[in-house]
Amino acid sequence: MIDRTSAYSIPGTCFVDLAPAAGGEPYRIFLSIPAEPAPAGGWPLLILTDGNATFPFAVASLVTQAPYPAGTNVGWGVIAAIGYPSDAPYDALRRSWDLGPPPVKSYPPFFEGGPPVVIGGTGELLDFIENELLSRIAEMTALDASRRTLFGHSFGGLFTLYALFERPGLFANWIAASPSIYWEGHEILKNEARRREAPGNAPFLHLSAGEYEGDQLAPFQYRNQDATARLEKRQLEQTVLLAREMAQRLDGSDDGLRAQFELYAGETHMSVLAAAVNRAISIAFAVGR
Repeated sequence: MIDRTSAYSIPGTCFVDLAPAAGGEPYRIFLSIPAEPAPAGGWPLLILTDGNATFPFAVASLVTQAPYPAGTNVGWGVIAAIGYPSDAPYDALRRSWDLGPPPVKSYPPFFEGGPPVVIGGTGELLDFIENELLSRIAEMTALDASRRTLFGHSFGGLFTLYALFERPGLFANWIAASPSIYWEGHEILKNEARRREAPGNAPFLHLSAGEYEGDQLAPFQYRNQDATARLEKRQLEQTVLLAREMAQRLDGSDDGLRAQFELYAGETHMSVLAAAVNRAISIAFAVGR
């Protein structure tokens, strides 16, 4: 019989529960910091949203590639994933507020009798990252301010786009996987149209989606009872098309922004997470950048 009393943790990692200075519930910040001394210019940094779900993928990807930079083009760096004090991979209510762009809006509960779902808190999360999280990590180890990367998937991808358009100088690389561009009648496109110009070096935006986030379901999904409704939802969301079009619009734009779209073969909206996080590692910690 398996002894289920022996908990497993990821070697070389830790977490800290950090409440915003302005008040509110704490975030759980999952951290992976290399054991060796930081290079002269400091470590590159990758920040991920939905940290409970994304952190294990990111650490596994880094520790299997960084020891072999000649074969992977990946070196060591710091990973900081913003999650919540929970054992669940997602906190649906809190992520809705944190990752859903303004204006503030309320929606019906996820389940009968539950609290309403409220969005609009992206500015507060951005403030927390810029004014508190970055300095807290810098107290632990030296960071290279010119090599910061932000990753988000789904609603987190929408948050990444909002943050890029509002504060383009905060990160060098912006990775929006399966971003919910369709949300609220494509509201994020208004942010894109009035986006601010980044100071200094032009940022890089990597947009992506899974093959089965477009006009077709994955073959196995057609066997499900909800196939028709699921297909209608995918065709409404247009994740592949909207992300590809955004990359085409923004790449080489007047403000110097570079953008790229990548399609992950054989992946659905949820299965794409591992591939997208792996790509984030290769971008954030590329050797020679």
